[in-house]
Amino acid sequence: MANSSSITHFLLLPFPGTRQLQLLHFCLFLAIYLAALLGNGLIITTIAWDHHLHTPMYFFLLNLALLDLGFISTTVPKSIDNSLRDTRDISYTGCALQVFFLVFLMSAEYLLLTTMSYDRYVAICRPLHYETLLGSRVCLHMAAAVWACGALYGLLHTANTFSLPICQGNALHQFFCEIPQILKLSCSTSYLRELWLLVASVCLVFVCFLLIVVSYVQIFRAVLRIPSQQGRHKAFATCLPHLAVVSLFVNTVIFAYLKPSSISSPSLDVVVSSLYSVMPPAVNPLIYSLRNQELKDAMRKMIPGCCQNQ
Repeated sequence: MANSSSITHFLLLPFPGTRQLQLLHFCLFLAIYLAALLGNGLIITTIAWDHHLHTPMYFFLLNLALLDLGFISTTVPKSIDNSLRDTRDISYTGCALQVFFLVFLMSAEYLLLTTMSYDRYVAICRPLHYETLLGSRVCLHMAAAVWACGALYGLLHTANTFSLPICQGNALHQFFCEIPQILKLSCSTSYLRELWLLVASVCLVFVCFLLIVVSYVQIFRAVLRIPSQQGRHKAFATCLPHLAVVSLFVNTVIFAYLKPSSISSPSLDVVVSSLYSVMPPAVNPLIYSLRNQELKDAMRKMIPGCCQNQ
Protein backbone atom coordinates (compact mmCIF):
# COMPACT_ATOMS: atom_id res chain seq x y z
CA MET A 1 0.00 0.00 0.00
CA ALA A 2 1.32 3.44 -0.86
CA ASN A 3 0.43 6.87 0.40
CA SER A 4 0.09 9.75 -2.05
CA SER A 5 2.58 11.80 -0.06
CA SER A 6 5.24 9.08 -0.48
CA ILE A 7 4.75 8.55 -4.22
CA THR A 8 7.48 10.18 -6.28
CA HIS A 9 6.74 8.49 -9.59
CA PHE A 10 4.23 6.37 -11.47
CA LEU A 11 4.75 3.28 -13.59
CA LEU A 12 3.23 3.48 -17.05
CA LEU A 13 2.02 0.42 -18.94
CA PRO A 14 4.97 -0.98 -20.91
CA PHE A 15 4.56 -1.98 -24.53
CA PRO A 16 4.11 -5.79 -24.32
CA GLY A 17 6.31 -8.32 -26.03
CA THR A 18 9.97 -8.72 -26.88
CA ARG A 19 12.61 -6.05 -27.20
CA GLN A 20 12.11 -6.14 -30.97
CA LEU A 21 8.41 -5.26 -30.54
CA GLN A 22 9.34 -2.40 -28.23
CA LEU A 23 11.68 -1.03 -30.87
CA LEU A 24 8.92 -1.45 -33.46
CA HIS A 25 6.64 0.61 -31.21
CA PHE A 26 9.42 3.20 -30.93
CA CYS A 27 9.80 3.44 -34.72
CA LEU A 28 6.03 3.56 -35.35
CA PHE A 29 5.34 6.27 -32.78
CA LEU A 30 8.39 8.24 -33.91
CA ALA A 31 7.19 8.16 -37.54
CA ILE A 32 3.68 9.29 -36.53
CA TYR A 33 5.09 12.04 -34.33
CA LEU A 34 7.39 13.36 -37.06
CA ALA A 35 4.49 13.26 -39.55
CA ALA A 36 2.34 15.28 -37.13
CA LEU A 37 5.15 17.80 -36.58
CA LEU A 38 5.70 18.17 -40.31
CA GLY A 39 2.02 18.41 -41.26
CA ASN A 40 0.93 20.81 -38.54
CA GLY A 41 4.13 22.83 -38.82
CA LEU A 42 3.59 23.20 -42.57
CA ILE A 43 0.01 24.41 -42.05
CA ILE A 44 1.09 26.94 -39.40
CA THR A 45 3.95 28.24 -41.56
CA THR A 46 1.81 28.45 -44.71
CA ILE A 47 -1.02 30.36 -43.03
CA ALA A 48 1.39 32.75 -41.33
CA TRP A 49 3.34 33.29 -44.59
CA ASP A 50 0.49 33.83 -47.08
CA HIS A 51 -1.48 37.01 -46.35
CA HIS A 52 -4.35 35.70 -48.54
CA LEU A 53 -4.98 33.13 -45.82
CA HIS A 54 -5.32 35.73 -43.08
CA THR A 55 -9.05 35.09 -42.74
CA PRO A 56 -11.09 33.78 -39.77
CA MET A 57 -11.28 30.23 -41.17
CA TYR A 58 -7.50 29.91 -41.53
CA PHE A 59 -6.87 31.74 -38.28
CA PHE A 60 -8.88 29.06 -36.46
CA LEU A 61 -7.14 26.35 -38.51
CA LEU A 62 -3.78 27.72 -37.37
CA ASN A 63 -4.96 27.49 -33.75
CA LEU A 64 -6.11 23.91 -34.39
CA ALA A 65 -2.66 22.99 -35.72
CA LEU A 66 -1.04 24.54 -32.61
CA LEU A 67 -3.35 22.54 -30.34
CA ASP A 68 -2.62 19.35 -32.28
CA LEU A 69 1.12 19.89 -31.92
CA GLY A 70 0.78 20.35 -28.18
CA PHE A 71 -1.64 17.44 -27.86
CA ILE A 72 0.58 14.84 -29.52
CA SER A 73 3.71 16.24 -27.83
CA THR A 74 2.18 15.63 -24.41
CA THR A 75 2.15 11.83 -24.62
CA VAL A 76 4.14 10.49 -27.57
CA PRO A 77 7.69 11.74 -26.76
CA LYS A 78 7.57 10.18 -23.28
CA SER A 79 6.24 6.90 -24.73
CA ILE A 80 8.99 6.94 -27.38
CA ASP A 81 11.64 7.58 -24.73
CA ASN A 82 10.35 4.77 -22.48
CA SER A 83 10.31 2.28 -25.38
CA LEU A 84 13.84 3.21 -26.40
CA ARG A 85 15.23 2.99 -22.87
CA ASP A 86 13.08 -0.02 -21.91
CA THR A 87 11.63 1.74 -18.87
CA ARG A 88 8.15 2.73 -17.67
CA ASP A 89 8.81 5.47 -15.10
CA ILE A 90 7.24 8.92 -15.09
CA SER A 91 7.71 11.38 -12.24
CA TYR A 92 4.80 12.53 -10.09
CA THR A 93 5.20 16.06 -11.45
CA GLY A 94 5.52 14.78 -15.00
CA CYS A 95 2.32 12.79 -14.59
CA ALA A 96 0.45 15.82 -13.24
CA LEU A 97 1.68 17.90 -16.18
CA GLN A 98 0.57 15.22 -18.63
CA VAL A 99 -2.92 15.21 -17.13
CA PHE A 100 -3.10 19.01 -17.19
CA PHE A 101 -1.99 19.40 -20.80
CA LEU A 102 -4.09 16.47 -22.03
CA VAL A 103 -7.30 17.86 -20.52
CA PHE A 104 -6.37 21.44 -21.42
CA LEU A 105 -5.57 20.72 -25.07
CA MET A 106 -8.33 18.17 -25.63
CA SER A 107 -11.05 20.46 -24.24
CA ALA A 108 -9.63 23.49 -26.07
CA GLU A 109 -9.61 21.54 -29.34
CA TYR A 110 -13.23 20.53 -28.91
CA LEU A 111 -14.25 24.12 -28.12
CA LEU A 112 -12.26 25.30 -31.15
CA LEU A 113 -13.99 22.77 -33.43
CA THR A 114 -17.31 24.15 -32.16
CA THR A 115 -16.10 27.68 -32.93
CA MET A 116 -15.01 26.61 -36.41
CA SER A 117 -18.47 25.21 -37.13
CA TYR A 118 -19.91 28.62 -36.22
CA ASP A 119 -17.42 30.24 -38.59
CA ARG A 120 -18.61 28.00 -41.45
CA TYR A 121 -22.25 28.69 -40.53
CA VAL A 122 -21.75 32.47 -40.73
CA ALA A 123 -19.69 32.23 -43.94
CA ILE A 124 -22.32 30.18 -45.78
CA CYS A 125 -25.63 31.13 -44.18
CA ARG A 126 -24.95 34.81 -43.43
CA PRO A 127 -22.19 35.85 -45.86
CA LEU A 128 -23.19 39.54 -45.91
CA HIS A 129 -22.61 39.79 -42.14
CA TYR A 130 -19.41 37.71 -42.12
CA GLU A 131 -16.96 40.56 -41.59
CA THR A 132 -19.19 42.11 -38.92
CA LEU A 133 -19.80 38.93 -36.93
CA LEU A 134 -16.26 37.58 -37.32
CA GLY A 135 -13.96 40.58 -37.45
CA SER A 136 -10.32 40.27 -36.41
CA ARG A 137 -10.99 41.43 -32.85
CA VAL A 138 -13.89 39.01 -32.44
CA CYS A 139 -11.75 36.12 -33.71
CA LEU A 140 -8.96 37.00 -31.30
CA HIS A 141 -11.39 37.11 -28.40
CA MET A 142 -12.94 33.78 -29.39
CA ALA A 143 -9.53 32.09 -29.72
CA ALA A 144 -8.39 33.55 -26.39
CA ALA A 145 -11.58 32.29 -24.74
CA VAL A 146 -10.98 28.79 -26.16
CA TRP A 147 -7.41 28.64 -24.83
CA ALA A 148 -8.36 30.19 -21.46
CA CYS A 149 -11.34 27.87 -20.91
CA GLY A 150 -9.22 24.86 -21.83
CA ALA A 151 -6.48 25.89 -19.39
CA LEU A 152 -8.98 26.51 -16.57
CA TYR A 153 -10.68 23.20 -17.24
CA GLY A 154 -7.34 21.37 -17.24
CA LEU A 155 -6.33 23.05 -13.99
CA LEU A 156 -9.59 22.07 -12.27
CA HIS A 157 -9.29 18.42 -13.30
CA THR A 158 -5.60 18.21 -12.40
CA ALA A 159 -6.01 19.84 -8.98
CA ASN A 160 -9.03 17.68 -8.22
CA THR A 161 -7.40 14.43 -9.34
CA PHE A 162 -4.07 14.88 -7.59
CA SER A 163 -5.66 16.07 -4.34
CA LEU A 164 -7.02 12.55 -3.82
CA PRO A 165 -5.09 10.15 -1.56
CA ILE A 166 -3.46 7.33 -3.52
CA CYS A 167 -3.20 4.00 -1.72
CA GLN A 168 -3.52 1.35 -4.45
CA GLY A 169 0.08 1.45 -5.65
CA ASN A 170 1.49 3.56 -8.47
CA ALA A 171 1.08 1.36 -11.58
CA LEU A 172 -1.09 2.86 -14.34
CA HIS A 173 -2.62 0.58 -16.97
CA GLN A 174 -2.02 3.07 -19.76
CA PHE A 175 1.00 4.36 -21.72
CA PHE A 176 0.34 7.91 -20.45
CA CYS A 177 -1.19 9.44 -17.33
CA GLU A 178 -4.96 9.32 -17.71
CA ILE A 179 -7.49 10.49 -15.12
CA PRO A 180 -9.59 7.26 -14.99
CA GLN A 181 -6.44 5.22 -14.39
CA ILE A 182 -5.30 7.52 -11.58
CA LEU A 183 -8.74 7.41 -9.94
CA LYS A 184 -8.44 3.63 -9.78
CA LEU A 185 -5.46 4.07 -7.46
CA SER A 186 -7.47 6.12 -4.96
CA CYS A 187 -9.16 4.49 -1.97
CA SER A 188 -11.02 7.63 -0.93
CA THR A 189 -14.70 8.33 -1.54
CA SER A 190 -13.71 11.88 -2.44
CA TYR A 191 -13.21 10.64 -5.99
CA LEU A 192 -16.94 11.43 -6.31
CA ARG A 193 -15.91 15.08 -6.71
CA GLU A 194 -14.07 14.13 -9.87
CA LEU A 195 -17.04 12.10 -11.06
CA TRP A 196 -19.31 15.12 -10.67
CA LEU A 197 -16.81 17.16 -12.65
CA LEU A 198 -16.84 14.48 -15.34
CA VAL A 199 -20.65 14.56 -15.42
CA ALA A 200 -20.52 18.33 -15.91
CA SER A 201 -17.97 17.75 -18.68
CA VAL A 202 -20.29 15.32 -20.46
CA CYS A 203 -23.06 17.93 -20.35
CA LEU A 204 -20.72 20.55 -21.84
CA VAL A 205 -19.58 18.12 -24.54
CA PHE A 206 -23.19 17.39 -25.41
CA VAL A 207 -24.03 21.11 -25.69
CA CYS A 208 -21.04 21.71 -27.99
CA PHE A 209 -21.95 18.67 -30.08
CA LEU A 210 -25.53 19.93 -30.37
CA LEU A 211 -24.26 23.33 -31.55
CA ILE A 212 -22.09 21.65 -34.19
CA VAL A 213 -25.02 19.54 -35.42
CA VAL A 214 -27.38 22.54 -35.57
CA SER A 215 -24.75 24.58 -37.44
CA TYR A 216 -24.26 21.88 -40.07
CA VAL A 217 -27.96 21.27 -40.53
CA GLN A 218 -28.30 24.96 -41.39
CA ILE A 219 -25.18 24.84 -43.56
CA PHE A 220 -26.35 21.87 -45.63
CA ARG A 221 -29.78 23.42 -46.09
CA ALA A 222 -28.16 26.61 -47.36
CA VAL A 223 -25.70 24.77 -49.62
CA LEU A 224 -28.43 22.71 -51.27
CA ARG A 225 -30.20 25.97 -52.18
CA ILE A 226 -27.16 27.27 -54.09
CA PRO A 227 -28.16 27.19 -57.78
CA SER A 228 -24.77 26.49 -59.36
CA GLN A 229 -22.99 23.16 -59.00
CA GLN A 230 -19.63 24.96 -58.76
CA GLY A 231 -20.90 27.06 -55.86
CA ARG A 232 -22.16 23.98 -54.02
CA HIS A 233 -18.85 22.21 -54.60
CA LYS A 234 -16.86 25.16 -53.24
CA ALA A 235 -19.07 25.39 -50.14
CA PHE A 236 -18.78 21.67 -49.45
CA ALA A 237 -15.01 21.84 -49.97
CA THR A 238 -14.66 24.29 -47.06
CA CYS A 239 -16.99 22.32 -44.76
CA LEU A 240 -16.22 18.65 -45.32
CA PRO A 241 -12.63 18.74 -43.94
CA HIS A 242 -13.88 20.33 -40.72
CA LEU A 243 -16.73 17.83 -40.48
CA ALA A 244 -14.29 14.95 -41.01
CA VAL A 245 -11.98 16.27 -38.27
CA VAL A 246 -14.92 16.66 -35.86
CA SER A 247 -16.10 13.10 -36.62
CA LEU A 248 -12.61 11.64 -36.12
CA PHE A 249 -12.08 13.48 -32.83
CA VAL A 250 -15.53 12.84 -31.33
CA ASN A 251 -15.84 9.19 -32.40
CA THR A 252 -12.42 8.15 -31.09
CA VAL A 253 -12.97 9.90 -27.72
CA ILE A 254 -16.48 8.45 -27.34
CA PHE A 255 -15.27 4.94 -28.13
CA ALA A 256 -12.32 5.31 -25.75
CA TYR A 257 -14.42 6.33 -22.75
CA LEU A 258 -17.84 4.75 -23.44
CA LYS A 259 -16.92 1.36 -24.89
CA PRO A 260 -18.63 -1.60 -23.16
CA SER A 261 -16.68 -3.04 -20.24
CA SER A 262 -17.24 -6.53 -21.69
CA ILE A 263 -14.80 -5.81 -24.53
CA SER A 264 -12.31 -3.90 -22.40
CA SER A 265 -8.78 -5.26 -21.99
CA PRO A 266 -5.37 -3.65 -21.34
CA SER A 267 -4.26 -4.20 -24.95
CA LEU A 268 -7.50 -2.79 -26.40
CA ASP A 269 -7.37 0.19 -24.02
CA VAL A 270 -3.90 1.06 -25.30
CA VAL A 271 -5.00 0.77 -28.94
CA VAL A 272 -8.14 2.86 -28.38
CA SER A 273 -6.31 5.54 -26.40
CA SER A 274 -3.76 5.73 -29.22
CA LEU A 275 -6.62 6.45 -31.63
CA TYR A 276 -7.78 9.57 -29.84
CA SER A 277 -4.45 10.83 -28.48
CA VAL A 278 -2.14 10.09 -31.42
CA MET A 279 -4.07 9.72 -34.67
CA PRO A 280 -6.16 12.96 -34.88
CA PRO A 281 -3.14 15.33 -34.59
CA ALA A 282 -1.33 13.32 -37.27
CA VAL A 283 -4.31 12.91 -39.63
CA ASN A 284 -5.88 16.40 -39.34
CA PRO A 285 -3.26 18.15 -41.53
CA LEU A 286 -3.74 15.51 -44.21
CA ILE A 287 -7.52 15.95 -44.17
CA TYR A 288 -7.29 19.73 -44.55
CA SER A 289 -4.50 19.76 -47.13
CA LEU A 290 -6.19 17.18 -49.38
CA ARG A 291 -9.55 18.97 -49.52
CA ASN A 292 -8.52 22.62 -49.40
CA GLN A 293 -7.36 23.98 -52.75
CA GLU A 294 -6.42 27.42 -51.37
CA LEU A 295 -4.15 25.84 -48.78
CA LYS A 296 -2.51 23.56 -51.37
CA ASP A 297 -1.92 26.51 -53.72
CA ALA A 298 -0.34 28.52 -50.90
CA MET A 299 1.94 25.59 -50.05
CA ARG A 300 3.06 25.34 -53.68
CA LYS A 301 3.93 29.04 -53.69
CA MET A 302 5.78 28.79 -50.40
CA ILE A 303 7.76 25.72 -51.44
CA PRO A 304 8.76 26.21 -55.11
CA GLY A 305 8.70 22.97 -57.02
CA CYS A 306 6.67 21.17 -54.36
CA CYS A 307 3.79 18.95 -55.46
CA GLN A 308 4.37 19.62 -59.15
CA ASN A 309 2.91 16.27 -60.04
CA GLN A 310 -0.36 16.90 -58.24
